[in-house]
Amino acid sequence: MAVNCILVNIMAEANNTMFRIDNLAPGLAMFGTAFMALFSGMLLAKDRTSSFLVRLFASPMSSLDFILGYTLPLIIMALAQSAVTFIAACILGLQLTIWLLPAIFATAFTSLLFVSFGLLFGSMMNDKAVGGVCGALLTNVAGWLSGVFIPLDLIGGVFKKVADILPFYHSVQGIKAVLSGSFGPALSHLGVTLAYIVVIFAFAVIVFKRKMNGD
Repeated sequence: MAVNCILVNIMAEANNTMFRIDNLAPGLAMFGTAFMALFSGMLLAKDRTSSFLVRLFASPMSSLDFILGYTLPLIIMALAQSAVTFIAACILGLQLTIWLLPAIFATAFTSLLFVSFGLLFGSMMNDKAVGGVCGALLTNVAGWLSGVFIPLDLIGGVFKKVADILPFYHSVQGIKAVLSGSFGPALSHLGVTLAYIVVIFAFAVIVFKRKMNGD
């Protein structure tokens, strides 16, 4: 009985706050970029098994050059995707403000987190394994631990503490803060995301370099 009452209170509060368009749009914008991990990972994994990438290894390009070459087009895709998401949100009631454009760029920035994950796993695994890790696993983890599906503050406990450690929740909160014009909290949350991006990209470059050297 007590558990049922708690669940009812959580869902009632979630309906009051979570599904407001100003809360929903940033979360969906971030969650949409989660699929960049699948795109980048499978692309790199398939290229590693083809003669295309083998021929490129004969060029003077470094492993960082290769990783950036995969990353830059995906950033453009993320910008376009986030713009479409926020434009649709405006049609559905999101207030059109001067902070909308910075929020689009913030969303594209957070997409680097998923691109880095994809490039790391794509450097280590074949395309089928990447599909499982970056598809079903990573998107579910990102969805639940970012607060897209249910407000994390209403759950609390260990679940909330784990979410605070990982970058997904901070990515959503950073976008929300930018959209509201609160750049202090935005820098704090996006700083956590940036730290993860730098570390994961560094690992991706290192692993890719080992593959280039035939290890």
